[in-house]
Amino acid sequence: MDHPIDLLVIGGGTAGIVGAKTAARLGASTVLVEAHRTGGDCLWTGCIPSKTLLSAAAQAVSARDSSGAEPDFSQIQDRIRATIQTIEPEDSPEALERAGVSVRKGTARFTAPNEAEVDGQKLRFRQALIVTGSSPAAPPIPGLVDAGFVTSETIWDLPELPQRLVVIGGGPIACELGQAFARLGSQVSILARSGLLPKEDPEASALVRASLKRDGVTVIIDDEPQQVRRNPAAESPGDSNPGGRSSISTVITTKAGRELEADVVLVATGRTARTAGLGLESISVDCDDAGQVLVDGSMRTSNTSIWAAGDVTQHAKFTHLAGVHASTAASNAVLGLRRTVSSTVPRITYTSPEVAAVGVTEASIPEMTTSTVSLENTDRAIAQGTTEGFARLVIGKRGRILGGTIVGPRAGESLGELSLAVEQKLTTRQLAGVTHAYPTYSDALWNAAVAHASSGLSSPAVKTATSALAAITRFRHRTHPAQRSA
Repeated sequence: MDHPIDLLVIGGGTAGIVGAKTAARLGASTVLVEAHRTGGDCLWTGCIPSKTLLSAAAQAVSARDSSGAEPDFSQIQDRIRATIQTIEPEDSPEALERAGVSVRKGTARFTAPNEAEVDGQKLRFRQALIVTGSSPAAPPIPGLVDAGFVTSETIWDLPELPQRLVVIGGGPIACELGQAFARLGSQVSILARSGLLPKEDPEASALVRASLKRDGVTVIIDDEPQQVRRNPAAESPGDSNPGGRSSISTVITTKAGRELEADVVLVATGRTARTAGLGLESISVDCDDAGQVLVDGSMRTSNTSIWAAGDVTQHAKFTHLAGVHASTAASNAVLGLRRTVSSTVPRITYTSPEVAAVGVTEASIPEMTTSTVSLENTDRAIAQGTTEGFARLVIGKRGRILGGTIVGPRAGESLGELSLAVEQKLTTRQLAGVTHAYPTYSDALWNAAVAHASSGLSSPAVKTATSALAAITRFRHRTHPAQRSA
């Protein structure tokens, strides 16, 4: 290539695809380099397969309750693959090429300022966007590697449904996959050192924990693995159970002295940024102690020609955030802008019930208050028979909505309105003043705003003002009787 590329994009996941398309749409010459396959974790091992699995698991519960039918794990795997194949063309190299992006398959490494090498071929660039994502992290538990384990990336390759599944971790991935496999028929134990969904509203976490227990999940909190070892008894020839599944092969000993037996161990304890081998030291790009690329509010790194977005940075690991940040980074790089990213970051845990949250989720200072409406008082939930959950707003001075939590069916679908309210600094009066369709699950969110806005009417000052206005109106009606309209 004779002339430098306007934007070199390293990584073909969500952030890479969005960033590359944005740059090409703005008229920049854009090259995207991907070592494996475009689409990233979200398409192949994250959002798409996990939500398909959760849907299949929910349907399995209904089928079991109505007819006693047990799910076919191989059919569910086929369904997951079919879903991926349906969506994959949108993220394919061919789709990127049609959008004006040149796609190169290979491993990229920075070798000098404004220069990178892709499998031995040198590329010169004016700006670069690092979007290499992250990988599941495994804690340094003695014996874990030798005993074997799966992650959110490799669990999709299981040849059969595990009879016993032990999940290490208590975050969204642990809860979602733990519940799904329990509903499909596995005996699931979740071992959570810091509790379930520790970043969420405690009441929301408690509802998820109760739901997991109803699905047969054994939830162990405030404990952690101390050692993992293979069970020698399970190695003997012909040792199998009547169901045709492999016998127990792993024993996990915890700090509290528990022993958990498992066919499969799923590790869901966070993610590690993929920065190894990129040659960031050669271009003076700073990373934190965890290896995450440090970026400023405009997604620029310590090198003014290098940008980064998505899981490889210090920001939260969400697909939707990766796309927004990558679009911002690409437009800034191509147009010379310094647009900053929003601090409003919605998140959803797709358990049953769903947990959706954004902004401030707990009233941590005296100036904050909350307004909560239970689904037990929400007509659509009552009609559907799904009253487990609530909508809670966290409210600051002058009624401004700072954030909140929604728990229940389709909670994620109601989160958009709350996210907009937080981003646009709306008040409960403004939200309450919007006409909402009835009956919907989002009535709970609206009624929480109505309740807070209405509470202001009981203050002495407001009561005095409204009484005065009412008196004036009565006086006008007495002195100017209503006339029949023509």
